[in-house]
Amino acid sequence: MQHQIAPSLLAADFGNLAGEVAVINQSDADWLHLDIMDGVFVPNISFGIPVIEAVKKTATKPLDVHLMMVQPERYIEAFKKAGADLLNVHYEASPHLHRTIESIHQHGMKAGVTLNPHTPVSVLEEIITEVDLVLIMSVNPGFGGQKFIPGSLGKIQKLKDLIMKRNSKAWIEVDGGVDQNNARELVQAGADILVAGSYVFKAPDPQEAIRKIKYF
Repeated sequence: MQHQIAPSLLAADFGNLAGEVAVINQSDADWLHLDIMDGVFVPNISFGIPVIEAVKKTATKPLDVHLMMVQPERYIEAFKKAGADLLNVHYEASPHLHRTIESIHQHGMKAGVTLNPHTPVSVLEEIITEVDLVLIMSVNPGFGGQKFIPGSLGKIQKLKDLIMKRNSKAWIEVDGGVDQNNARELVQAGADILVAGSYVFKAPDPQEAIRKIKYF
């Protein structure tokens, strides 16, 4: 498939949230990425369910919700009710990952699993056929605007090999330091979805920035 673009709302102007969502609605982006941080799993606090509910009222793109939090399984139903279309949990925060993935599916959402930079793709060997998406963090999670970790390219390739070997239908999503300088290389390595925050929302023309990483 043509690779997809998911602008990350973490980098948006929260004083003009409806306006920022409207810009994405009118763009060539495919999803809207929302990072939920609890200040425990990652050293930052972002936003929660009320913001997702507000975004859902005006967003025309599917909501790709990334839970950077401990015990994500406790909030699956709440995020579904808030408007999540895809719910993404961290491998490192989910000791009963298979059960959590099953629960996400039972609530009618697509299920993703995220790997931190230090976590090898081999840990997904037994779950790769059950998930709809794997998110590779190409920065350490918690803050936007960080520099891309170059070793992430090799990790994407290893994940693609695992997906092919196990005949999985999982997509590969990449989040962290994505911009027009590395977008093509990421897609060539196997990425299906590119998450971009600061690159999009801090650009003079966010819609043009999205076009540059979608069409090349």
